[in-house]
Amino acid sequence: MVIALMAFCANFPYFTESVFGFFRPKQALKSPFIRILELIVLYFLVLGVAYGIESFIGNAFPQSWQFYAVTVCLYLVLGFPGFVHRYLRRRSS
Repeated sequence: MVIALMAFCANFPYFTESVFGFFRPKQALKSPFIRILELIVLYFLVLGVAYGIESFIGNAFPQSWQFYAVTVCLYLVLGFPGFVHRYLRRRSS
């Protein structure tokens, strides 16, 4: 369930032009800076949900930097389909 949520949150900024799904930017397209900011905020949201689930089930284990390095890499890999859809796919003119 957490991995599915992580995949959804990693792809969300690439499939919508509104910021966090609520606010429309003044220009027609979101800037890459806003997309990166959304990715970072949604990553920490997913970590918070995962921590909440873990502490609800039992004791939450302390994590070191290796855990966060792996989860960031997993998050970026899960977001790759959205990146390809937004920036690398050829559009028919």
